[in-house]
Amino acid sequence: MMKTSMKVSLGGVVAALSLVLMFLTSVIPFGTYAFPTFAGILLVLLVINLGYRWAFAVYFITAILSFLLLSDKEAALYYTAFLGFYPIVKSVIERIPSKIVQYIVKFALFNVCIIAAFYIGMTLLSIPKESFTLFGVYLPWVFLIIGNVFFLLYDLCVTRLVTLYLFKWHKKLNKNTKL
Repeated sequence: MMKTSMKVSLGGVVAALSLVLMFLTSVIPFGTYAFPTFAGILLVLLVINLGYRWAFAVYFITAILSFLLLSDKEAALYYTAFLGFYPIVKSVIERIPSKIVQYIVKFALFNVCIIAAFYIGMTLLSIPKESFTLFGVYLPWVFLIIGNVFFLLYDLCVTRLVTLYLFKWHKKLNKNTKL
């Protein structure tokens, strides 16, 4: 069993790495979507090694600090609204026996969160409508459809990464660090 100090240390390292990734959204243009995704995936390590409570604690800390410290509030919103907590709840959803029901729940969760983030961004964060315009045409529904395709790819990639971690690195890390 892992000591509390080791749990706090691991949580702190993941929180710090997540915040560094979130800060990169200000430096690299495509970062608004990519870096919150990577920051959320780091939370899978906490779910596997420490459990849901620790993962949610680090998620909340990272979300709050992202809104307080980042200049890219849109990235903070996407992390908070979906990309940060989805890797944590993914394993809970995948306990549902039916794969079809799993994907219905996953896509329903994604669409509700992204639509809510869209309206929150438009009203509270004053994200300009031009962010959702392509060649002068306002296309939020097209972006949502494209987002669903990317969500499917994202979900499959997270599954592969978790599988790779569990079968390749988890045992080696546990043996070397006595987690």
